[in-house]
Amino acid sequence: MYESRIEQVISKRQFAIRMLKHLLLALAFILVSLLCSMMGYMWFEDGVHWHDAALNMAMIASGIGPTMLPATVQGKIFLALYSAYISVVFVAVLGLVMAPIMHRILHVFHLDDDEA
Repeated sequence: MYESRIEQVISKRQFAIRMLKHLLLALAFILVSLLCSMMGYMWFEDGVHWHDAALNMAMIASGIGPTMLPATVQGKIFLALYSAYISVVFVAVLGLVMAPIMHRILHVFHLDDDEA
């Protein structure tokens, strides 16, 4: 996927395209997670509208916490599992976005070693 150690660093334009691809993939991952969590929350909690579910799941994903607490045991279990899941998603998305940047930095350092 990325250039090897013996290859030259890609151009700034190619790097921008790579970053855009990673950002779009991260955004898609976040949106799918948010949509699935909204459907799950509406499934386990009776009478919750989609906009309330979206707000609640987005607030949990941002780390602020739920705006409305679930009334059912199933809703509470779902919220607990979603909170654990979204923590893993945060780390995965952070790694997905930072990977090209870190690779480029390390690649430049290795080029300096090869020239010496």
